[in-house]
Parts: sequence; structure tokens; C-alpha cells
Amino acid sequence: MSLKTIRLATYVAIAAVIILGGATFALVGGGGLTKPSLLIAPTNTIGGPFHLTDQTGKPVTDKDLLGRPAAMFFGYTFCPDVCPTTLTEVGDWLKALGPDADRLQVVFVTVDPERDTQDKMKDYLTSFDPRIRGLTGTAEETAQIVKDYRVYVKKTHPESGSDYLVDHTAAVYLMDRQGYFVGFINYQEEPEKTIAKLKELMARG
Repeated sequence: MSLKTIRLATYVAIAAVIILGGATFALVGGGGLTKPSLLIAPTNTIGGPFHLTDQTGKPVTDKDLLGRPAAMFFGYTFCPDVCPTTLTEVGDWLKALGPDADRLQVVFVTVDPERDTQDKMKDYLTSFDPRIRGLTGTAEETAQIVKDYRVYVKKTHPESGSDYLVDHTAAVYLMDRQGYFVGFINYQEEPEKTIAKLKELMARG
């Protein structure tokens, strides 16, 4: 995936958040405002019900993610650069969070169900932090979650048969424990800012 495409997909997603969610500010005791929050106010304009299957064969729905905040990344196992880079960084985030990482769910959702079977997801994820949960489904189930989460997905070079690539949103979606969307972690965002976002996400009630 080209850097231009990554930026375009990310900018489209961020624009939707700005329009739909806006920024959140933290109040201080005297009624003034502190610096802006790194996350937005919870919104249901991104996200929705889904029915998928994880890499162990267990059915997973949106309801199963409730109760703990979640970081969700959409990609595919044949991705040559963005996905392995992001999933490796996710492992670094979890290590940086220490014991607090147990309060966070990390989910990798394929946008390429045609090739990303349960077994393929299971094998692929052995290269990354074992706390990352992979989700796949039918073409229809995948299309639904892609639509509801406003994920940019475009198959490139489909004429090449099974060797096609898929352009997709490169940001990580942040969902609170009630299942509401509260922000993104951008592709290769600064580690300090990323950890700060995750800590704020977990600190929210």
C-alpha cells in the first residue's frame, strides 16, 4: 500500500470523526478548560453489531467485547507492510503498558475473508503478541463490519488472481468498554502519544 493511499484512507476516517464526534475537553475544578483530550466523546456513529469467528474457531460478536476497552485494527494477512508493522507496534504498546495491558482487548479484523481463513489467521498471528485476537468471517459478514466501522477497503490488481493486494484504513480504532468509538491511533503515530491515548482509554469509566 502506498503512503499516499494510507494518508488518504486515514484522512477520510479522521474527517468523519471530526464531523461526527468533535473534540472533548477536560474540565477543571474552577470551571475552566485544560488541554484537549486525546480522545473524543463516545459516539455510536462508528461501529455496530457484528458476527465473526476468531482464530480458534470461537464465534465472536460485538457484545463479547463489552466490559473492556478495545483497540481494533482492520487489515489482512497477505499485507506486505502496514499490517505487520502495526501488529508489531501493538506488541510494543502492550509491553509498555505492563500489567495494565490486561485491561485492554486488541482485535485484528481481516478485510480479506476470501484468503484469511480461520487457520490462516491462527498461523499468521503466531508471529505477533499472543494477546492479539484475530477475527474473520464470510464475505457478507466482513462487508457489514467494514461498512459500520467506515473502513476504507479497495482491492487492487484483482486481475492477478489470488495475488491481489488490498488498500485499507491503516489507523487503529479505539472503542470504550460500552462499545462506543472514541478515537484513532494513526499509522506509526508517536509511541508516547499512542500510550497516552491507550491510558486515557482505559481510565474512562
